[in-house]
Amino acid sequence: MSHSASPWTDARFLVVGCGSIGKRHMENLRRLGVTDILAVEPSEDRRKEVAERFGARAFGDLGMALGEQPEVALICTPPSLHIGQAMAAARAGCHLFVEKPVADALDGVDELIAEVQRASLVNLVACNFRFHPGLRHIKKLLEGGELGTVVSARAQFGQYLPDWHPWEDYRLGYSARRELGGGVALDRIHEIDYMRWLFGEIDEVHAFAAKLSSLEIDTEDTVEIVMRFTSGTLGSVHLDYVRRTYDASLEIVGDLGTARWRYQDRCVEWSLAGESAWRRLEWPDYDGNQMYIDELRHLFRVLAGEEAAELDIAGAKRDLEVALEARESFYARPATVA
Repeated sequence: MSHSASPWTDARFLVVGCGSIGKRHMENLRRLGVTDILAVEPSEDRRKEVAERFGARAFGDLGMALGEQPEVALICTPPSLHIGQAMAAARAGCHLFVEKPVADALDGVDELIAEVQRASLVNLVACNFRFHPGLRHIKKLLEGGELGTVVSARAQFGQYLPDWHPWEDYRLGYSARRELGGGVALDRIHEIDYMRWLFGEIDEVHAFAAKLSSLEIDTEDTVEIVMRFTSGTLGSVHLDYVRRTYDASLEIVGDLGTARWRYQDRCVEWSLAGESAWRRLEWPDYDGNQMYIDELRHLFRVLAGEEAAELDIAGAKRDLEVALEARESFYARPATVA
């Protein structure tokens, strides 16, 4: 069945949280043909905005919105709120799409997994980078064995936090606030997730995290993670809120070749043994929003029973465990060192 024939475009969708990601999903749902959208948002200004922009019926209270019997709930609030809101939606019979990270702690995650399994609910955790053409091409290279045995891989992300949402005071956003589930380890769990997606399960993790810049935040701004995969591959992830020029990239070293991806360069390059020139795949006109549209199309197919969820809550729990190990190295450290 094609996406255009999906009955799920006629379903009632509930978007919980109308910040930037919630509004992005509402806009994309409308683009994909969904017209029945409910929203939950404590801010009256945002409720008015989404009602005007997307035709959403906006509520200040989750219980009231669930009383309208939505069929699918998208949880787009700060991570510290995810589990409670997702559990309420699941108990109301909603299929779930939960923004990453699935939570800011492991408390309640197993109970949520048990609830969605008990009620046979579709559950998908946001993993939009799995839908990026560069990383999807790298996955094909790996599955085809073109790079040989992968010995190491390094993923990197950096961007200056105040530049993320320049129209907002970064100090007030959840990224800057520990109690809301902020910090770069959780915020950029993407890199941990796509490394697991590409290289398999992680057996061992060592990490350092610190707040090293002058940013006015109470979370970590820099993280280094080293990991060993079940396959034997060694991996590392660098994350920071400090870099003044955006960088999201990956380099893989195999015994038959090397591959590298840089989001901002809109290309993948790979070099194979015995070849002097790098091969290159480009997508010069790529719109970053396409990842999010493709992610929602995947959600429709999962709801229709056509595909398995790329990342369900159980899988996202493992991403969270790795991120929390990195975070713990920051929060467990004494405030001052003699």
